[in-house]
Amino acid sequence: MSHPTTRVLAMLEILQTHHRLGGRDLADRLGVDERTVRRYAARLADLGIPVVAERGRNGGYRLLPGYKLPPLMLTDDEAAASVLGLRAARRLGLAAGAADAALAKILRVLPVRLRDEVGALEETLDFTLAARPGVTPASRAVLTLAAAIRDRRRLTLRYRSWKGEDTERDLDGHGLVFHSGRWYVTGHDHRSGQLRTFRVDRIASVTAGEETYDIPEDADPVRHVISSLARVPYAHTVEVVLHVPLAEAARRIPPSVAALTATLDGTLMTMRAESLDGAATMLAGLGHPFTVVSPPELRACVRRLAESLLEQVSLG
Repeated sequence: MSHPTTRVLAMLEILQTHHRLGGRDLADRLGVDERTVRRYAARLADLGIPVVAERGRNGGYRLLPGYKLPPLMLTDDEAAASVLGLRAARRLGLAAGAADAALAKILRVLPVRLRDEVGALEETLDFTLAARPGVTPASRAVLTLAAAIRDRRRLTLRYRSWKGEDTERDLDGHGLVFHSGRWYVTGHDHRSGQLRTFRVDRIASVTAGEETYDIPEDADPVRHVISSLARVPYAHTVEVVLHVPLAEAARRIPPSVAALTATLDGTLMTMRAESLDGAATMLAGLGHPFTVVSPPELRACVRRLAESLLEQVSLG
């Protein structure tokens, strides 16, 4: 929260969810000093928001009882769209924690009738799309990358590779891509002199400089991410026969995940995996009967997963 207005609004949000907070506690939450907290309280008061500062051992800051923000002005369709978008973001692993927090805030400030209706949608809505846990990077990193790419400003990254090596890189970003639960940034890497893809959750720090650049007209970040991931040296090559027709398997499994080939017994699925336990979980989520071809160690992982599920479920 680098902008003072953002921190003032954050202070208001904190005070709405806590009856009273001391100046030191508020300062720690906002990342500022107590003197700045007093200034923010005065700013809120200037805006007509009744923030009370109480001195003494049990003192602190609080909102006057009965104060509420005015209702959020959303139509029924807009409110439904907000809930659908946030639920989809959570299911995709796009921003799970932030999506939950945003949804809770929207529900809290909607008018009563609309809140009840939207709450019913949120409680009853489900997806056929399997949930992705995702690895969500810091929102600030994503926003910094996005703003720099839009403005064509060169980025300096502190990056940790999959081997654990820390490097500093200058990047002319071409675009951000969200794929299979992870964020990626693509662009021209000046350290290697090549077009590269970087996982955003492995970026330790990112700053935008003043030097500008042009993005090539033929740049295609999505295509580059998919092709880059296809060349990643995964630890295991998995071959499984799915006992369903090729067309049905193709509806659930995109080309970026696995290669599919029609066979007499159904569909041969060939993919690469970082872990066999992860491959077993993925296969279980497909909901199709299957036979493991290779590696044989995958059979043991499938058995362990089945035993674990049986232990967790109550059949009584």
